[in-house]
Amino acid sequence: MTEQPTEDLVLYEVDEDGVATVTLNRPERKNAWSIPMEQRFFALLDEAAADPAVRVVVITGAGKAFCPGMDVQRLEQNAQPGQSLNLQARVPMYSRRTMPKPLIAAVNGACAGIGLIQALICDVRFAARGARFTTAFTRRGLAGEYNLPYVLPRVIGLENALDLLLSGRVFDADEAKELGLVSRVVDPDQLLDAARAYARDIARNCSPRAMAVVRHQVYGDLDRGFTDALARSYSAMEFFAGSPDFREGVASFVEKREPKFEGLPPDFDPDEATRDAFLPY
Repeated sequence: MTEQPTEDLVLYEVDEDGVATVTLNRPERKNAWSIPMEQRFFALLDEAAADPAVRVVVITGAGKAFCPGMDVQRLEQNAQPGQSLNLQARVPMYSRRTMPKPLIAAVNGACAGIGLIQALICDVRFAARGARFTTAFTRRGLAGEYNLPYVLPRVIGLENALDLLLSGRVFDADEAKELGLVSRVVDPDQLLDAARAYARDIARNCSPRAMAVVRHQVYGDLDRGFTDALARSYSAMEFFAGSPDFREGVASFVEKREPKFEGLPPDFDPDEATRDAFLPY
């Protein structure tokens, strides 16, 4: 069997509005995760992060699945007696939470295990009606991998997370929305259009710098105390006061036109907006 070229494992395109679409592309394996796919996927996210023309990223799967987890061939290899786990060549799963651009998931089908992790690194999740989800780990004789026991309770609450992690049961897109795991459920033939329409709206109307700092605030403040987070918020307010983005945002609102925000420079560091945190009282 001929191996698929690495560059074809994940597809990448950028439209004129600055929306990059990253597509997991092993439809013959239902986009099952592999190490070459992993390396290509995260390299493309790095490329999107560094490209000023890209403002928002949409992540989806080719065919009728998003990603059902690690390829079974890899699972069988890891299950052999005496086999040790080697993570040295792997990419840290949640490293892109520091990415300065919004990530939108368009979950078009089966989403499980490490595939669920990829959906959870995204900020907003759309799901096709009928798409099926599972954490899967306990049903494969595994504990919660890739920090999912830390992340999932912060997304859907403690009891709901324990339910899904302990049982490894399958649940559909409508239940995923009820749990708060996804925010939109749409018909399968409308999924990618809906996710891209949302992405294009924020690409056209929202400041890339402001979005980068908001994303940095939200994820950075998850484990901070209220007062520390408040001080960082005031620093961000000071950072944007009188800035070109703020002036353009106000002017476009007053003039009832679409704003013309500059793209995000590759060297922009959202931490600059909150580094010198202070309280004005």
